[in-house]
Amino acid sequence: MVTGFWGKKVGMTQIFDKEKAIPVTAIDLDYWIITNIRQKDRDGYDAVQVGRLRNRYAIQPFSMQWLKNLKKYFSLVREIKTTDAVKDLKIGKPAFFYENLKPGDIVDVAGITKGCGFAGVVKRHGFSGSPGSHGATMGKRPGSIGNLCSQGKVIKGKRLPGHMGTEKRVVRGLEIVRIEPEKKIMLVKGSVPGKAGKMLFVQKA
Repeated sequence: MVTGFWGKKVGMTQIFDKEKAIPVTAIDLDYWIITNIRQKDRDGYDAVQVGRLRNRYAIQPFSMQWLKNLKKYFSLVREIKTTDAVKDLKIGKPAFFYENLKPGDIVDVAGITKGCGFAGVVKRHGFSGSPGSHGATMGKRPGSIGNLCSQGKVIKGKRLPGHMGTEKRVVRGLEIVRIEPEKKIMLVKGSVPGKAGKMLFVQKA
């Protein structure tokens, strides 16, 4: 059994159910092809390798010659673990691993968060900052960093300014609101990591 599947984040929108607005994230599940199958007796583990076709080759019929140059024909190649050897998988077939899911199922979605560059403590850690009146001139500085600063040391784990974002995060317990097989689109309730166009890994909770 395949443990999950990859998709591309399209963006957020909302749908209406009995006059109630539900915020959802649209995930594109199309253009994924099985490129290789790992077997425990040969490779030491069971997994299936999938690749997402580049836009220029998405409408063309699959050719086995594509597997000789994956970077040219596929924009992303990933491996997905399987609990055991899956016999019904074939190289070159579409990777429709989401067909066993239905609306109402709960999934976990993993992705890379948005990059925010160098951020201060107010934006990065949610510090309140200095008072807005009575002549405070501290601004958005972090304040005291401990009693070791005179020795040129900083306490390990101290929250300070630095690079923010581009980290792997998992949002758990999202409900599948709708699956559109014709368009290969899945709608999950709530938000997921990353910006539009980034890849996501979805697995059943």
